Amino acid sequence: AKMLKYLLFKPLGPEDLPTLKELRTTEICEVWAATSWYIRRQLLQKKAVDIGVGTFAVLPAHATVEEDKVLPVEKPVFQPCRFLKKFYRLKCAKIRIPDKTPLVELDYEQIAAGIHFRQEIVEQCIHETLLFFAGALQDKKEVEFSFT
Repeated sequence: AKMLKYLLFKPLGPEDLPTLKELRTTEICEVWAATSWYIRRQLLQKKAVDIGVGTFAVLPAHATVEEDKVLPVEKPVFQPCRFLKKFYRLKCAKIRIPDKTPLVELDYEQIAAGIHFRQEIVEQCIHETLLFFAGALQDKKEVEFSFT
């Protein structure tokens, strides 16, 4: 039920994002670069990663390299959480992450250690960025949220 905190019933105010206000843009980018790196390492180990608003995973796919050649490949995907999709009326491609895929959550301690930030700062930065993302969804703004 941790994703319930991203279902916004009222607009966000500055008081909802105290950590983002304190951090410099470069620091926020550093936290998310480290988070992306953490997610990537988990995906390479065939694990799915729940970030609160949805789940990253790697799914088998096929790539056509020549007219008659098809290669099996692995494709990273993001599956927004079911409640989030419903609440914000998001239209998403149907993705099914196999049940046997091990699921992990973000390890804030590990992410923080890699960039020498306090764990609480990393956790709050990620949480508030996701809140901000939810606020953009609520306002029906077009959002680009990229992971390296």
